[in-house]
Formats: sequence, structure tokens, C-alpha cells
Amino acid sequence: MSIQTPMMRQYMAMKKEHPDAILFFRMGDFYEMFGEDAVVASKAMNIALTSRDKGAENQTPMCGVPFHAVETYLARMIKQGFKVAICEQMEDPKLAKGIVKREVIRVVTPGAVVEPSMLDDRSHNFLAAVAPSKRGFGLAAADLSTGLLRVCEFAGEAALADFLNELDRIEPRQIIVPDNLDEAHPPLFKALSAYGKTLDKVDGWIFGYETARQSLLEQLKVLSLDGFGLEGMDLAIMAGGAAAHYLRDTQKGAVKSINRVVIHNPTGLMTLDPATRRNLELTKNLMDGGRSGSLLGLLDDTMTPMGGRILKEWILKPLLSVEAIRERHATVRRFFSDTALADSARFALSGMGDLERTAGRVALPICSPRDLLALGQSLAKLPALREAVWRVDTAIGDAWRALWDDVADLRDLLERAMSPDAPAAARDGGFIKHGYNERLDDLKSIQTDSRRTLLKLEEEEKARSGIANVKIKYNKVFGYFIEAPRRLADNVPSDWMRKQSVSNAERFISPKLKELEDAILNAEERALSLELELFEDLKARTVEQIHRAQTMAAVAGEVDTLAALGHVARRNGYTEPEVDDADIIEIKDGRHPILERAGLDERFVPNDALLDRGDNRLSIITGPNMAGKSTFIRQAALICLMGQMGSFVPAASAKIGVCDRIFTRVGAQDHLQRGQSTFMVEMNETAMILNGATARSLIVLDEIGRGTSTFDGISIAWAVAEYIHNVGARTLFATHYHELSELADSLSGVRNLSVAVREWNDEIIFLRKIIEGGADKSYGIQVARLAGLPKEVIQRAGEILTQLEANEIDASGHPKLKAKEAEGGPLYQLSMFAPAASEVEEELKKLDVNAMTPIEALTKLAELKKKAGG
Repeated sequence: MSIQTPMMRQYMAMKKEHPDAILFFRMGDFYEMFGEDAVVASKAMNIALTSRDKGAENQTPMCGVPFHAVETYLARMIKQGFKVAICEQMEDPKLAKGIVKREVIRVVTPGAVVEPSMLDDRSHNFLAAVAPSKRGFGLAAADLSTGLLRVCEFAGEAALADFLNELDRIEPRQIIVPDNLDEAHPPLFKALSAYGKTLDKVDGWIFGYETARQSLLEQLKVLSLDGFGLEGMDLAIMAGGAAAHYLRDTQKGAVKSINRVVIHNPTGLMTLDPATRRNLELTKNLMDGGRSGSLLGLLDDTMTPMGGRILKEWILKPLLSVEAIRERHATVRRFFSDTALADSARFALSGMGDLERTAGRVALPICSPRDLLALGQSLAKLPALREAVWRVDTAIGDAWRALWDDVADLRDLLERAMSPDAPAAARDGGFIKHGYNERLDDLKSIQTDSRRTLLKLEEEEKARSGIANVKIKYNKVFGYFIEAPRRLADNVPSDWMRKQSVSNAERFISPKLKELEDAILNAEERALSLELELFEDLKARTVEQIHRAQTMAAVAGEVDTLAALGHVARRNGYTEPEVDDADIIEIKDGRHPILERAGLDERFVPNDALLDRGDNRLSIITGPNMAGKSTFIRQAALICLMGQMGSFVPAASAKIGVCDRIFTRVGAQDHLQRGQSTFMVEMNETAMILNGATARSLIVLDEIGRGTSTFDGISIAWAVAEYIHNVGARTLFATHYHELSELADSLSGVRNLSVAVREWNDEIIFLRKIIEGGADKSYGIQVARLAGLPKEVIQRAGEILTQLEANEIDASGHPKLKAKEAEGGPLYQLSMFAPAASEVEEELKKLDVNAMTPIEALTKLAELKKKAGG
């Protein structure tokens, strides 16, 4: 790369300081990239790659993007996992002596994004910091856009599994770990390697206890961390301090939006493993990974992004405390039963916008006049919301009122100061409202009055020159000038000085116009300078109060979430569940919340469910595919989850004995890139369930053992069912193995259920109703017909099934599955279904009949008859 010029030496010096980032180097109206950065960025952003020093022997690759469109291109880079260092011009190039002063003002990474266009407003954008040790793991989750810093610790035998499960739940955009993690903790490094580009090694010293503790003290502006409950939580401090240090480093200064730290205590919340979150489609559907068709997509009728983010958190972390669950239900009931209350709260929330993230942006250097305007407009909604909150007579309502703050002083300040048409960039000016600052108003009046003065001067010069079509004009290059037709240029007054010639006209400047120009331009410059000073003052005064706005954003988010749950419950016909610490789960006329709203061609059929730790601890559900087994077991799990997150449920009534965990094993998938087949994934998930379930768990299993041979699969499914029965976990077990129905004969807690069907003219009709007793047929061939298999296949499958059911076995012990004759003999013969030889058969084969006397033969015959049960 050619680095001879001062500018390129400046570029290379800054690139050396940020080797792992793409450097966006500001040059006038563009951000330029050079060398390898240009090659990589041009592909990532799909822009043209050119070169610097064209014609030179060693040309430097180069590309660039317009500064006014940088956010669009930045989003493309961040989405692909790149880091971008933003290098700005720190002085006016026109006033610079020599090379323009430049500085990297910010490093944008996937976990340090605040631009609204680059964020999902319904999800947190977490940077995760991981602090490993011999005794456990510290985890910090920081959202720069909202100012949230959450920490937790994991210890004990299941520390690694619990930590990885929590990390997966928060869906971090970026994970920072010590740079020696691969040597210090190989198992953790191997597990985290699955995150690919999301994983980022940083200097290990920032995770050191003393360094991390000091980073937190500086971030929170306190002398002790004990007030945040962090005493003795060394691992949490190490992770939280590393996150704070990293964010300050990327933002090139204090991150004032993060002014509090929250201790996350997983023990008070239900842990949902990745398979369960996926199988129940809690936040993403199984089809394309989108929100539509998920439980979150169904329940999210919140009015604000804060409410949407809280709702997602609640879905992924249901409560375990009966008291806390009932408090949420009581508040949902308040909004459910009082339509006027719900409507007033939701109306007040509808115009609030994202108060939490707006407050977060105000505390960062990228704050714009529109951010201050939006913050003031959001705060203006609080008084109306207060009117609704004061009518919520529940324990949660009491907590809201205890925290309530209209933030009236800050709201009034911003309302007085900010113009409703504030521009996106402060440098454009015009964002301070008239009447806020008298000096600024005077300067702006000069600009306003100047228009009238200019028109008056134009008339005077017309009269003085005798040229009727003289015009006074302005452009940014030449300033103000008098324009006259070229053919009359010789008639202009002697004090007009020629400034520029254009086609058909000459441009002049007069002493009086020059004096007026100086006054106007000086007023504009002074007005913009003063406006920028006022903007900085407003930002500083706002940041001092930002914690109050963040507190109210959290309160408004909770109000929004619970009001939305009440609204959805009323709209969808949900009922309040009865939640306690008992063992019983009893659901009357339960419905699948997503499928009942999916607009299917048939009416949804509700079903009852009963589980306890006694005679109804394990329900074996049999029946054909497509009949509704999977729907039934999933809806039971979803109803329990909804009840424990604080929502009303889709059922006529529901009693829910709190579940400490909900486990699901549903569907078939593989992880071929990890070397895991479908069956291996199935067994891994099953092992996780068996090792983690307790007597208070709810387990939902669908088709265990289907990924291997029939006998292996039945054996595994049978053993799994016995194990779960002995654990005592409340379980719904859907299967095609009718043999499992026999478990009810030997295990007192097993109950057989099936899905009702009707046969008519060799067709089947799914009744979707769960009934007592096991099914005796799977109706697989009928389902295959519905799927469109060729008639020849359906017909032949029927013949084979008839032979198997009739147990047509040949003399050698093989089934007589003779296909229609073709040239060369039968098309195929199946031997895998041959029954095992009985004990009597084995003894008969060993007998030497010719060596036996008649008495011996009769005696042996009687013995064999007895063994055969006759």
C-alpha cells in the first residue's frame, strides 16, 4: 500500500490502533476505506471497488460510502458480524493548517449498536461478557441501547449446562471472552465456538477482579458495589466490569446510559432448555424462524417496544413463585375486567415510542436534536398513563405508584427548548424553539429582517442604476451579489465591483451589499454556534436526569405488558388459571393458543388433560398421524407455561400445580455439522430430560425411539417411560408404539389415552378428541393416501400389512411378502419382521426322534405341551 502522503500515514496510524475493525475514514462527504479493508468492505456492502494512485505501479484498493447514508452501509457490515471504527474530521477542512485532524470517535460492533434502524425494537441487543473460573462462571448481559446491565453467576455440578442455557436464552449479538479461554477452559471454549463470529476474544486483563471492580465503580460513579447487592459475587463483578470496560472503550468515553446493575437470579425463574423453546415455538416458528406463528407473535399486542421486550423475557422465563404468579394474574384480571381502564392505559402508551432506548441514546455522543425532542414527547405521555395506573388496585399497581415520577421538570425543559421540526443533525441548526433563548432569537431576527432589507436594497439599486431587472441573489460559493444583464453591464454605478461573469449576466458586489452580507452571515454563524452551545447544555442537563426517565420506561413497559395480556385474554376468550403448589394439572376444554387462531379449515376441538403424581402421572397417547396427538401435548405445555408467566390461558378452566421445569422432545432434526444424526439429537435431548427432570417437572414427549430399528425404538421408549414414571414427573407421552399401552398393566401411574377416529369406506375421519384407552391401529396407510402416494404403493402397502397382521410366516420363519412376479423372480422379500423362535421350537429342533423310545417321546411331548401353555 502507498503510504507516502500525510493523509495515508494518518490513516495507517489509526488502522494500527484498530486492527480488527473496518476503518471508515471521513474525507469530506465520504467515508473511505483503503487496502484490505476496502476489498473486504466492498464485498460486504456490495459497492464498487476502485483504487488510489491510479497509474502507479502499486495501486491501493479503495472504496467509499456517502456520509449521509452511512447508517445503511453500517447496518450491512454489523449484520455480517464485522466491527467498524468511525473516524471523523475533528476540524473544518477550510480552517485546518496542514492535514485535517481526525479521531476515531466510536467503534461499532454487533453488541454495541444504538441506531434504531439496526435494532429489533422488540428484543434486547445484548453484549455478553463471560468470566470463567474453576468454581463456576460469571455472565454479564449489557444492552447499550437501553442502558441495561444484568449479571449472574453459575456454580455447582450443572454450572456449565445452566450457563450455556442462559446464554442461549438471551441470544447475545456478541460474546466477549478472555483471550486465553481456549487454554484456561477448553470445554467452555469448545461450547462457545458454536457461536462463530459472535465470539470475540479480548484482552484477558479486563476480566481481572480488581480491574473489573474498578471499571464498575467508575461506570456507576460509586465508592462501593455493596449497594447493588454484589458483595461476594466475584464472578459477576468480573463479567460486569469487563462488559463496562469494553463498552467504554468502543464508545471512546463514558457510557452514561448504563447507570445501574441488575442481579439476575435464575433460581426464581423456570429454566427452559433450547429444545423446549424451539419445540413449543415460544418466540420463533419452526417453519422459517419468524415471529408469526409463535407464542410471542400471538401474545404481543403491546403498544411500546419496552412492553414487547418485557413480554419476550416473561415468555422465556416463567415464574416459580405462586405468590408472584398470582400478583401478575391479579393485575391482568384488572385490565381484563375493566375495558375502560385497559383502553385508557393503552391509549396513553400508544404515543410513547421507545422511551427506554431514546433515553439511552441521549446519554451517548451520537445524541441528536430529534432524540431530545422524542424524549420530551415520550415523557409528555406519563401524566395520562398515571391516571390509569392510579386505578390499578393490586400489589403490582402499588409498586408502580411507589416508583412513579412524571419527570415533569425535564419534560417541561425539553418542551420549551426543542422545536417540533428538529433536524436529524445538530449541525443543520434550527432546532431550538423561539422564546427559549433571547440572544438566539435576536440573531435569528437579523436573518429574518435581512430578507426585507435585501428586497429594499434591491429596489434602491434598481432606481440608482436605472436597470429594471437587477436582482440580488445568493449562493454558498460567492455569497450575496447583484446580477445585471450583460448588455447593460456598462451602465452600472461606479461603486459596483465585478465579482463573476456568467452567460448573459454579470455579477457585482456593492459596499452596502457587502456590509449587509457580513451582518447576515455573521448572524447565521453566531446563531448556529449559539444553538450548538445550547444543545450541549440541554444534553448535559438531560443526562443528569436520565435515570429517572429509564425508571419510568421500565414501569411503562410493565404496565404495557400486563395491559396487553388482559386485552389479548379478553379478545381470545382466555380464562384465569388457578395456580398453586399442589401436584395436579387439570385443564378443561384446553385449546392450542396458536393453532386455534391460525384460520384452519376445520373447527378447533378442545380437550381435557389431567396429570398428577399419583395414578395420572404418565399418559401414553396413541393414535394416527395428523389426528392431533402433538397438538394435544403441546397445548398442555403451553397452557402451563402461559399460566406461570402470568397470562390467562386458552381453556374453560385450568388448575396448574407449579412446574419447576417444562421439557419437550418433539419432531426430528439433525445437526450434521456437529456430526450428529437425527437419532443422536433425539437421544441427546432425551438424556437431558431424564437427567434434569424432577417430580415437579412437566415432560412432553413425542415419538421417542423412532430414529432407529423398531425393536430398538420400542425398547428405548419403554425404558424411558419406566424411568420417568419412577421419577414421578408429570408426563404426556405421544407414540405410535402401541406396545407401550401395556405399561398400564404393570405401572400404577400410567394412563392410556388415544385420539378418536372413524373409518368410513376405507377412509379415516379425524375427530381430534382425546379419549380413554389406547389405539389399536396407526392408520399410516390411510394417512399416506392423504399425502398423495401413488395408488400402486398404497395398494401394495395394504397387501403387506394384511400379511403381517395375519402373521403369514413361511417354514423358514420369514414372512411371505411375495410381490407380483416379475422377470427374474420376486421384486423383494422382507425378513426383518421374522418372529424370534420360541423355547419349544428350539427344543424340537434339537430332538433326535429316531433315538427315542415311545415312552420317552410321550413324556417329552407332555413336557413341551406344558411349556407351550396347553
